[in-house]
Formats: sequence, structure tokens, C-alpha cells
Amino acid sequence: MKRFLIILFWFVSCFGMAQNEEIDLEKFAERLFQVQDENISYEDIYESLLLLYSNKINLNRTTPDELSSLYILNQGQINSFFDHIDRNGKLLSINELQAIESFDLETIRAILPFVTVQESAVDSRPFFQRLFAEENNYLLLRYTRRLEEQLGYTEALPLDTFFIRDENELVVDTLTVPPSRYRGSPNKLYGRFRTSHKGDFSVGFTFEKDAGEKFEFQKGQNGFDFYSFHLLLENKLGFDKVILGDYQMQVGQGLVFGAGFASGKGAETVNAVKRNTLGIRPYTSVLESGFFRGIATSKRVGDFEITAFYSKLEQDGNIQVINFATDPTDLDEQEFVNSIQNTGFHRTERELNIKDQLDEKSIGVTIEFRPNRRLTVGISGLNTDYSVPLQKRPNNYNQFEFKGDHNYIVSSHASYSWQNFSFFGEGARSKSGGIGAVAGFVASLSPAIDMGFLLRHYDRDFHSFYGNAFSENSRTINENGTYWGLQIKPNRKHKLNVYYDKFAFPWLKFRTEAPSDGYEYLLRYTYSPSRQISLYAQMRQQSRQVSVPSENVNTLQEQIKRNYIFNIDYQLQSWLDLKTKVQSSTLDEGEDFTKGIAIIQDVNFEIWKLKFYTRMALFDADDFNNAQYVYENDVLYAFSIPAYIGTGIRNYVMVRYDPLSNTSLWIRYSRTEFKNAAATSTVGSSLDLAQGDTASEIKAMVRIKF
Repeated sequence: MKRFLIILFWFVSCFGMAQNEEIDLEKFAERLFQVQDENISYEDIYESLLLLYSNKINLNRTTPDELSSLYILNQGQINSFFDHIDRNGKLLSINELQAIESFDLETIRAILPFVTVQESAVDSRPFFQRLFAEENNYLLLRYTRRLEEQLGYTEALPLDTFFIRDENELVVDTLTVPPSRYRGSPNKLYGRFRTSHKGDFSVGFTFEKDAGEKFEFQKGQNGFDFYSFHLLLENKLGFDKVILGDYQMQVGQGLVFGAGFASGKGAETVNAVKRNTLGIRPYTSVLESGFFRGIATSKRVGDFEITAFYSKLEQDGNIQVINFATDPTDLDEQEFVNSIQNTGFHRTERELNIKDQLDEKSIGVTIEFRPNRRLTVGISGLNTDYSVPLQKRPNNYNQFEFKGDHNYIVSSHASYSWQNFSFFGEGARSKSGGIGAVAGFVASLSPAIDMGFLLRHYDRDFHSFYGNAFSENSRTINENGTYWGLQIKPNRKHKLNVYYDKFAFPWLKFRTEAPSDGYEYLLRYTYSPSRQISLYAQMRQQSRQVSVPSENVNTLQEQIKRNYIFNIDYQLQSWLDLKTKVQSSTLDEGEDFTKGIAIIQDVNFEIWKLKFYTRMALFDADDFNNAQYVYENDVLYAFSIPAYIGTGIRNYVMVRYDPLSNTSLWIRYSRTEFKNAAATSTVGSSLDLAQGDTASEIKAMVRIKF
């Protein structure tokens, strides 16, 4: 009875908090994503975040890895949560979180969009009845179009001129041909349907046509250019999970299977260093690579969990032929592909000719031993076969890249929690003999101090096609590094985040013709005097070595890039939010010094059933190295971090309207005006080139819940 009265009091006092579960995606993105970096697949990260958002974690059936995957709770809070469950039993209400030691209101508000409290009783209704009666379902339809006419859509295209040379490289003739043009319309179309229930099932399909692609029923295409589908069943057919269609795997520290929500280096300086095992996950993105297509199953037997899968996926690649015969009249030809093309664009005849030219077959297995919540030990293996061998164009820096039509990679991983420490590690070996290894820990040193530490080593011939472990590079190859992260939070108002990362590249890299090293550090101070006002200041510096020409031989030169951000959010009224941001960067490379700056003002407000999101931004960036990457509010399930390059003004306005309880509408208009001193201004390049000094886009979306 006493516990009931306490929970009733919590419910009354926190009613407003519990009802406001909609996540502030902009704040979440800025905390987790290193937004000033062009090498991160933000869309894939964002899809994983929204997958968690739409399939809330049941706190009465969760695991430490699942809670840790939110990157919100530190190790001490996770331990406190499970200690509370062990002492008091399952939660009766979401508001009971306030009784957990180390859970403050700010933490609870942060995790509310991702968690729920449900009974674990099995729904005995027939599957199809549960499927069609499920409330967590929706249909999305989205339309996007660039408003200026681009060169690839015009009838009169300039001719391409090719020079014909003799054996002495002398020009003997020219050949003029019309270039490829986009076959389809400039309309980008996207649709998604999904219905799911945590712990029971998930069914969904996605379809998309990129701008320039043609909607047709020929040449092996069935309407839209890309389709994705999945059917996930949980606790059925004798398995814990069975999935058909498209899926991803997240296991260990990501050396073999690294799909999902992994933010890398950013303002979340501690929790982001550790990956978490989440196993099989439905794939719902429109990125046309980085996933498996086939069947996967997972089964728990005692303290062991076994996951096995088979995948067959058609990949894009430009098949080339080389003749190895010494006599030109003989034919000793071999087909090969320089690289797998993962852009997903099939807009021109050239792009269509490389579509689905490469069959990739994968077989994988993971076995994990989990005797309790604190210890996990596992092994993983992935075997991949290609119908055509891969062979990159040879040069100095890529001679240790993967070659051939067959690769395998095996790994072992482990994690162990002791008091407020969580230790983790994974080691892997690919067919080439290359080794990849990650080890570290995250810890709550005190209620106010959290720390993360990580060591990593990736050989120059370590080949992992689906890995996404912690790294400075975009891939886990040719790198050693040591990372320290710290968070100090003496009270609710003040927070300091710091990291320092020292890395080295034992072999050559693009633009770096010798072994090199570097470092990176970040300082971020956040001050929140009230729920209505929050500000932060951030400084990040990165030092790398790049090759520069000299008289006789290229030499290494230090390249230092600095980024600065100052941001303030303030809520003037319950219906009016303002946000002001100033961010800048500099690049110092020998005698060359370039810079960039952006000043951004957002005004977001609500009127009646309408929600408005607006921005005015001024920017001036000398070059691409100083591009200002700034998160923008977008329609639901779309993610926008454009690069502000050059000098100009960026505006957008987005309106959301909920005419019915089950229907939401979005419309978004964005426009960038470049200040070009040239008499004839153009925006873009190649077939995306448009006359004028503006780039504008319209986007509309409808979501219907059934």
C-alpha cells in the first residue's frame, strides 16, 4: 500500500513530464554526432536512432547492452537500475524511475522517448489479429524536388570531347559524343510502411526513387528503383528471433558486425566509445548497401545465444576485363571490379550499366555466453563470396586492400561489469592475416565524474566489410589509437565534456605518402540555468599529416583544423523556442590558411495545430575543408546536415500540421543564395549544374497511422 501511494504521488507530480515524450532530435543529434565531418553516414545512424524511438525498450525485459545503446545512462546509473529491479521487482510505472539512485529528472526526461513499462504476459490472440490491431504502425509518403533546372534534365547538353592518342601519347584525333543525361524526372519519391510490437513482430517495406531515376517496369526494374522489406518474428517457430528480408547485425565492438547506432567521436565523450551487442535488427533505411538480405535466426539455449544467417545481395560494380595472355591473339581474360559502388544512384545509362553486376553471398554466425548480466563472452564469424573478384586500381597506398572473390573474418569479444566499471574488448582476424583489436572501459568514478578509455589497432591488411568499430578513419584499416574521454557534471547546471585522441597510420594513406600520425581533442562546456535556457561552447582541434610537393620528393606537413561553436537555446514561451548558433573553423596547412564561419538563427513556434520551424543562416567558407556542417530540422524520418560552402544565405521554413489524430502533414522549403562575384553564376557541378546563384528545394510528407 505504501509503495502504491508513493507511485501515485510520482504520477501526479510528473504527469506533464511523462506526457511530453517527443524527443528533441536536434539536441540529441548535436550531443551525439560529430556534425562537422563529411565521413560519417548520418542517415544510417539516424535510422537506428528512430528505430529505437519507434520501438521503445521495455524496462521490465531489458538488458545492460540495450540500455547502454541509448548513450544516455552512464555505467553507475545502469547498475543502479538493475539493483533496484533486483531489490523491488519489476517496475509498476515509468514514474518509479525517480526512486532509483542516481536517476535525476534530467536523465529521466532524456530516456522517456525510448522506454516504456509493460507487462511481460504473452498476447494469446492470433498473429494476424495482433498484426492488424497493433497501434504502432504508420505509412509515410514523401516527395522532394530541386526547383532550379539542372543540366542533367535539359535536352540540349554540351558535347563531351575525347582525345584519341597514339602509342607515344600524341593526340591524333578527337571524338565528340553526347554525354549521358538523367533518364528520369527530378522528383524524389519515398514511401515506408511499418507495423511492429516490441518482443512480438515487425513488418515493414520501403521504396524509393532518387532524383534523376526513372520509374519504369523494364530492364529488370519494377517501378521504383529500390525496395526493402522485412518480417521479424520474436518467440515463434521455436526461435527467439526469425527475420526474413533485409536486416543488419550489431555484435561486440563492431569489428565484424557494426551496424546500428554508433556515433563515434563527438560531444558524448564517454559512453560513445563502447559498442553494444543488439544482435539482429530490421533494416529500414534507403541506403542501398551495408545490410544483409536473406534469413537470420536467433535462439537462446541455457546461457548461450546462437545467431546464424544467410544473405544474398546484388551489389553495384563496374565490371572490367583484363587479358593476361602474352600473345594478343590469345584470349586469357579475367573479369574484375575495382570497387563496390554504394551511392545507390541509377540515373544515367552509365550508372544503370553497373547496377546489380556483383552477387555477394554471406554466411555468418555468432555465439554468446551470458551467465548473468555482468559477463558476456562471444565469438563471431562472417564468410563472404563475390561472383566477380575485387581488384582496386593499383597505387602506393592501396596495395594492401582486399583482392579476390572470397573473404572471411572471425572474432572473439567480451564485456564485464565490475562495480561502476564496464570493461570490453574484441579481437578479429581476416583471411589476409590482418588483425583488428579494440579494448577499453567506461566508468563512473563518482556521481559527478565519468570516464572512458579505449585502445585500438587495425592492420593495413585487415579487411572487414560490415565492421564499424571506433576509429579515426571511415574504415577499420591501417590505424592505431588511444582515446581518453571525460565528463564532469558537478550539478544539473554545469557539465564539462573532454576527449583526447592520439592516432597513427602505420602505412600510406590518400594524400599521405608515408606513415603518419596525429591527434584530436575536444572541449565542451554546457550551462543550463533552467529548463528554458541552455547554452554550450565547444572547441575542437585536429592535427594530421599530409603530403606536400617539394623540389625532389613530397614531404609530410602538419595540417591543423580547428572548429568553434557557441550555441544558446531559450524558450520564451511554451509555444516559442529560439536558438542562436555561431560556428567557425580554420585550416592551417603550411603557408596556406583558410577559414569558414556560419551564423544561424532559428525560430520555432506553434499556432493552433501548426508547428513552424524556421532558420536564417549567413555563411562564408573559403573552401570545402572549412564547410560548416549544421543540423537542420527536417520532415520525420529524414535527416539533414548540409555543408554550407562558399558565401551566402541559407533559409528554410517547415510546417507541420496534424489535421486528424492519425494524420500528420509536413511541408518544407529551403533556399540557399550564393554571393558569387562572377558575371555568370552557376551552382553545382557536372549534371547537377544549374544556372543562377540559388539552390532551392521543396519537400512534402504525410504520415498516416492506422
